[in-house]
Amino acid sequence: MTALAASLMLSGAAWAQQALPGAEASAPADLLRAANGSNPATGNGMAGQARNLGTMQAGSQPILPELTPDSKRPAEPARPNQFQRFVQESTGKLLPVYGAELFAQTLTYAPVSNIAPPANYVLGTGDEVQLQIWGAVDLATKLVVDSKGQITIPKVGAVTVAGISVGKLEPTLKAHVNKVFTNIELSASVAKLRSIQVYVVGQAQRPGTYTLSSLSTLVNALFASGGPSANGSMRAIQLKRGSQLVATIDLYDFIAKGDKLNDPSLQPGDVIVIPPAGPRVAVTGAYDQAAIYELKPGRNKVGELLALGGGVPTLATPQKALLERIDPSARQSPRQVQEIALNPAGLQQPLRDGDVLTLLPISPAFGNAVTLQGSVAQPLRHAWTSGMKVADLIPEPEALISRDYYLRKNAFVQLQPEPEEAGPEGKANDGLPGQLKPVRNARQNLKLRDESSKAEGAAILDSFSEGKRQINWDYAVIERLNKDTLSTQLIPFNLGKAVLLHDPEHNLPLQPGDVVSIFNQTDLRLPTERQSRLVRIEGEVAAPGVYQVKPGETLRQLIKRIGGLTPQAYVFGTEFTRESVRQQQQKNLDQVIAKLEASLSSQSSTQLANLGADRAAQAAAMVEAQKQSQQQQLARLKSLRSNGRVALELSPTQNSLAALPDVPLEDGDRIVMPSTPGFVAAFGAVNNENVFVHKPGRTVEDVLRIAGVTEDGELDQAFVLRADGTVVARKDRSGWFGGSFDSLALMPGDTVVVPQKVDRESKWTFITRAVKDWTQILANLGLGIAAINTL
Repeated sequence: MTALAASLMLSGAAWAQQALPGAEASAPADLLRAANGSNPATGNGMAGQARNLGTMQAGSQPILPELTPDSKRPAEPARPNQFQRFVQESTGKLLPVYGAELFAQTLTYAPVSNIAPPANYVLGTGDEVQLQIWGAVDLATKLVVDSKGQITIPKVGAVTVAGISVGKLEPTLKAHVNKVFTNIELSASVAKLRSIQVYVVGQAQRPGTYTLSSLSTLVNALFASGGPSANGSMRAIQLKRGSQLVATIDLYDFIAKGDKLNDPSLQPGDVIVIPPAGPRVAVTGAYDQAAIYELKPGRNKVGELLALGGGVPTLATPQKALLERIDPSARQSPRQVQEIALNPAGLQQPLRDGDVLTLLPISPAFGNAVTLQGSVAQPLRHAWTSGMKVADLIPEPEALISRDYYLRKNAFVQLQPEPEEAGPEGKANDGLPGQLKPVRNARQNLKLRDESSKAEGAAILDSFSEGKRQINWDYAVIERLNKDTLSTQLIPFNLGKAVLLHDPEHNLPLQPGDVVSIFNQTDLRLPTERQSRLVRIEGEVAAPGVYQVKPGETLRQLIKRIGGLTPQAYVFGTEFTRESVRQQQQKNLDQVIAKLEASLSSQSSTQLANLGADRAAQAAAMVEAQKQSQQQQLARLKSLRSNGRVALELSPTQNSLAALPDVPLEDGDRIVMPSTPGFVAAFGAVNNENVFVHKPGRTVEDVLRIAGVTEDGELDQAFVLRADGTVVARKDRSGWFGGSFDSLALMPGDTVVVPQKVDRESKWTFITRAVKDWTQILANLGLGIAAINTL
């Protein structure tokens, strides 16, 4: 039935080729391949038998598909065998079978048979010979070797070429032609190779019948079939021809050494048998080629097995390896563990089926190293020598200067190219050919240079903070492992006395494995007198700059040390900012924002509940509008940052150095001593939001009268932001004896603020209700006068 179906397919293909003259000669082969599907193995079924019949061409010889690595397809993932699962349960790792990755990409094959065969290639049925004769007779033809092993030369007759090598083909044909013609020259070559059919059986990934090139070897056939399966042997693959065993190959020689000397050529009808795998062992641990290996009689020693992966690894300890072995005679506990050394004697130990060899990694410990880490030039491991001390490890102070220090200093003198003017799309405007580039005028260049100089000056001032990273000469520590108790010991010492003075009490001896850690002043907080504190002072002082503060030095003492104040100094307006205060103010601001976000959703529902049903529609619209306004205010509040200003509470009547408080200075403090301004300002819900000339005796009432309060102004919440950073609110000046708020005399630089009624029903805005009043906003949150307009 299958043979009849195959013949019908061939007949149909031939009919289609005659009916459609434009059809190619390969159409029958295409039909056969379509019938066979994607499986190259054709061991059974109609499709397989049809494919093996081949395509009939001139000379009635089958031209079958040949092996070429033109296309690849991924191999189906092999299921782990029983021994792989056994090893996985023991080691926790699913080890691959050694050599299986070689067949991970299987090849599909297309007809390519026009390659030149070697001189020792033996001709057979199906080969095509290219023959050219010139001289007394001219002839150029292609002749196919028929089933009798012969080719028929016109006017000469049949010549047997089967069994003749390619190297002897030309002399053989010339001898036969010379019997008929004289004075001729002859050239003969193999134009197309025949195909052969072989069988792959046993423990193969895809056993079946395969059509291969006549140049194929046993290894080629293994690639075509996907190689041995997880249960197949790689060390005893057999090639049978008829009833004889032609060869038995060991794929390990090919995989590990590339040895193909024992790879025999295939002939039609050959049978490749992949028997079940022999004894197997597993190698894992500190071994790059961790896998399942198959043993071979006479080649089952530890050294021979490790040689497949490059020998004993350098990173594996040679003193000890673990060998797990199965002892069938022990019924209750058949598994045992042995220890072997990877020395010449241990490498000669034979392995047995089921062994699991684990190579242990070497210890990461250094036998003669001392580690230097922390604020040093080169954190490295150094070689330990007998009698080595701390001063030997750090021979000079320069060894404690880190590379980052020089990199940061070098960055200030790196030349930066002048940026080109950008075009409308952000690209450099190079101009069109024949056009002049736009040139900046002198004023623009000066402005750019001025901005660049300011940025460079700020960067230089910021670089002074590197002094805070200076070495802590008072403390360093040696970390040492006590090998007796396996506990870590910390041995402190004075770094300055050890390195600079070579004091024997602190220049401690070192031991192998010690770790010496060097700290700077930012790693550990030092006492105030030993801290490096930098303060920046600007404005109306004798010598503005960045100064290193002495222990316990105050604001007044520092200004006196640098030459005092200038005659234009306005002490009441001194701006004093501190980083620790800024951080606390920012923390307060973040807490306010979190509180506002939590109460935003609940406030709308409360307001709706307080309104009657007759105003439900109006109330809903009002609440929605108010909610949007509150969200906008909250977003603006999130964009603000605290300034860290400290209100010095200065006397407005004193303008001398003695008026400044004796505030102890901290690292990062910034003092700005302004000149005396000639104005006061009105801000908020006023008609004339402007600055006004300061006049002695001018009061809050005078300024409000000049500025004019609007209808939306909330006079009950009016306040004065004084030049020294303090806030004076109306409610704080309501007493009979302290003077009224309106009669408060203003100082130069003071600002009168009248908040606006944003929410008429609740009198204050969403934010000011939560924060209670503007005094907290300006003082506790450190937002300054700029926040009033923002909020």
